[in-house]
Formats: sequence, C-alpha cells, structure tokens
Amino acid sequence: MRRFGLIGRTLAYSFSGEYFASKFVNEGITDARYDLFEMPDVNSLREWGRSVPELVGLNVTIPFKEDVIKHLDDLSDTARSIGAVNTILINNDQWTGHNTDAFGFKESIKPVFRGHHDRAIILGTGGASKAVQHALHELGVECVFASRKPQHSNEVAYEELDGEGFEYFKLIVNTTPLGTHPNIDQCPPIPFHRITDRHLLVDLVYNPATTLFMREGAKRGASVMNGKDMLRFQAEKAWEIWNNKDSLQSKGT
Repeated sequence: MRRFGLIGRTLAYSFSGEYFASKFVNEGITDARYDLFEMPDVNSLREWGRSVPELVGLNVTIPFKEDVIKHLDDLSDTARSIGAVNTILINNDQWTGHNTDAFGFKESIKPVFRGHHDRAIILGTGGASKAVQHALHELGVECVFASRKPQHSNEVAYEELDGEGFEYFKLIVNTTPLGTHPNIDQCPPIPFHRITDRHLLVDLVYNPATTLFMREGAKRGASVMNGKDMLRFQAEKAWEIWNNKDSLQSKGT
C-alpha cells in the first residue's frame, strides 16, 4: 500500500484529505492511502518519515513550506526559484521538494484574468505568496507585497495601501490565513472603499467558500474567487509528480 499525506500544524479543515479520498474511490485506486499528519515542527521530519512504511509522497502546508527545505535532499527548479515547497517526492530515502502551488494558482486564475490585471498586490509574505508571485510573473504581472512588517523594497505596510497609486493595482491576492474557518469575521485590512468593478480579488482561503474579503470586494462590483480551484490543480500536479517515473529525474515543477 503506497502512502501519501499532508504535513502541517493544524489540519482539521484540510482540503487534501477529502480530495484524495474521493479521488481514490472515483478512480478505483486501491493501492494508495492519504493521511493527515499534524506535527508541531519539521525538525525530525526525516526520522519520522522513515517510521511510516511505504511513504511515497507528501504535501506540505502552512507553516512549513519554507522551513521544510533544509530537510530535503534536492529541489525542483521551480521550488528553488520560489523558495517554498508544497510537494515532496520520496524515492529510496531521497526526498525532493517541488512546488505545485504556482502551477495551481496560474491555472485557476486564467478564466478570470484580464489584460488590465497587469499589476498586483499580494497580501502576505509567506510561502504561498512566493508561489503566487512566481505565477503572476509568468503572466507578465508586476507585483508588490503588503506586510505587517515590511522588510524589503518590494513590500509595503498595510497602512500605505490607502495612499496614492492604489488604483493602479487591479489584482489583489490574499495569501494570508485571515478569514479561514472558524475565524470567518476576519480579513486583511485593505482600503475596500477604493475597490471598483475593474478589480479582481482572489482569496487563497477556501473555507468558507465566500470569505469576508470576497464579500467586501463583491459589494463594490469586483470579480472575486476563492482558492478551491487552485487546490484542485496543485493536487493533481502533485499526484502526477508522485506517479510519473520521469519526475524522479525531472527538475521542473
């Protein structure tokens, strides 16, 4: 029985477990199981991994997408470029980190992406934000990050968003966990009064399906979407990596 799973700190509301359980049933996959592995940190990840028989692949969620890198043997080109890992392929105790978040985000946004969405504000600076920036860069989008504590030249404080120039950024992506169930009354503090019907607001949060961030945008006529489609695309890409023998040598995603 091949073993797969998700590692993270709090996984009670995880998408991945239910998704792969349904996938295995619907596609008649009987030689695999997918489990949720909560852990306080990844300091003993490799030792833990050797204790799980037939472990083939892992997904990685917050807050470990960056911390996990130092425990891996190799990275795909995409994961190295982004600096974050959400998928691990395990082969003969060789652990290789991949990033399918960027692929998932890029594919999910294509149906609603328009030419005037050429500048984006990414809310948050964690591992998911880096994948979003990577995907948007491939689409030719200029990005800045909003952070509670800006540390780099391409980062601004949330308080600065209400200043001159906000109107030029028609794409806003929330990569923070604010608004995730059960804290559904929370959202990033952006100047919603300046949102228009030419804006696209994307929330990587998917539970609830319509977040406060999305509702506030929709009130002003903006197009809105959650992160569910991104998760589907990234999950399928992860499954492809785990099951494609070529990925053992591939340095792509």
